[in-house]
Amino acid sequence: QVQLAESGGGTVQAGGSLSLSCKVSGITGRNYCLAWFRQYPGKKREGVATFSRLGESMFYTDSMKGRVTISHNNAENTLYLQMNSLKSEDSAMYYCAMKTPIDSYGCRPDQATYRAWGQGTQVTVSS
Repeated sequence: QVQLAESGGGTVQAGGSLSLSCKVSGITGRNYCLAWFRQYPGKKREGVATFSRLGESMFYTDSMKGRVTISHNNAENTLYLQMNSLKSEDSAMYYCAMKTPIDSYGCRPDQATYRAWGQGTQVTVSS
C-alpha cells in the first residue's frame, strides 16, 4: 500500500524559505508521478509542482513558479519542495500526492487523477 508522509511545514516570515519533505513508501518501479498541491480553507487543492519518476522531469504551475524547486531523492524515495521568497498568500496546507501509472496526460497537476495523498503539512507565512 502506498503511503506518503509530509514534513517540514511551519511558520516563517515573509521573504523567508521553507523546505518540505514527503517520504514515499509502498511503491516499486518508476511508472508514477509525484506532486505537491496546496489547499486554502474552503478551496480546492491546487497544484504547485510535479515530478515524473519515469522521465525524471519536473513541471511547475504558475502559482509559485520561480520561487519553488521540486526534487526527488531516488535512494530515499523522498520528494522535496524548496520554497523561497515566501509570501503571506502562500500560507496553506501543503500535500504531496502520487499518480500511478502515468497515463497519456503525463504528470499534469490535476488533483482528480492523483489517488494517494499524504496527511498534509501546514505552512504559515507571517507578514
